[in-house]
Amino acid sequence: MSSVSPIAVPQRQARPDAVMKPKSAFRKYLPMYLSIAPYFIIFLAFSIIPTIFSLYLAFQKWDGIGQMSFIGFNNFTFALSDPKFGIAILNTFEIWFMSTIPMLFLALIMAFLLNQRTRSKFAYQIAYFLPNITSIVAITLIFNSLFGEQFGLINTVLTAMHLPAVQWLSGFWAMKWAIAILVIWRWVGYNALVYMAGLQSIPSDFYEAARMDGANTINIFTRITVPLLRPVILFTVISSTLGGLTLFTEPKILYGDNGGVGNQGLTMSLYQYWQSFSTYHYGYGAAVSWIMFFILLAFTFINWKIVQRGDN
Repeated sequence: MSSVSPIAVPQRQARPDAVMKPKSAFRKYLPMYLSIAPYFIIFLAFSIIPTIFSLYLAFQKWDGIGQMSFIGFNNFTFALSDPKFGIAILNTFEIWFMSTIPMLFLALIMAFLLNQRTRSKFAYQIAYFLPNITSIVAITLIFNSLFGEQFGLINTVLTAMHLPAVQWLSGFWAMKWAIAILVIWRWVGYNALVYMAGLQSIPSDFYEAARMDGANTINIFTRITVPLLRPVILFTVISSTLGGLTLFTEPKILYGDNGGVGNQGLTMSLYQYWQSFSTYHYGYGAAVSWIMFFILLAFTFINWKIVQRGDN
């Protein structure tokens, strides 16, 4: 009986392109990685590394030239006990309250009235957004001339109307109102456009049904527009809070590094700048910046809780 020899099955060899597949995939996506790499490199160099360095610097005593010396939490302790920093915190919250509430109210009214128009909407939208894209330094210098106590345009008009002149650059509350007016003028148009975007998402059937039921403009605004815009309103409140608590350019141009007469124009950001770049207490300035961060974090958490409660 003859034996049958086994048939040799040739083994399949791996294809060269299968071995090179990871390398070819990397080469395929390499242009995409390179296109987004500059953003991450810049973000790492100018955001992450300075943030980590500021945290390290907050526990040091350093004038920017000499050798650093570790002092622990002394910078934080002195900041929390410094009366000027307390004045800066109080001024910041007062200016935020004086500017945010009128600004958001006017923005909501402007957006509601503009939404009722059928023509020239685009022209109004451009006019609303122009103050936001104009140089804030140039705008502040113009307002500085308007707020002049002797030859300012506002006081000139008030005097012509036989009204008392306002000490915009030295009065206790007038200094805060000057900053608040500037903030309102700059941001009311931007927030109006944000509200306009929210109004576009409200079905027009709601307004038509309300008008058929005999509702007037005020009823439509209070019963339909405001409740349905609540998420957008909360967004503007959060963004305005973060912006209002970090005011710097307006008080810096109007009143200088120390916030003017009696430090009534001194804000937290201006105080941090003053301590860091005017008196060269870089470690103390870094500690103040981290205290500001925790204050902003607390307000963000409060606003998030408000949004979460509204969603529930």
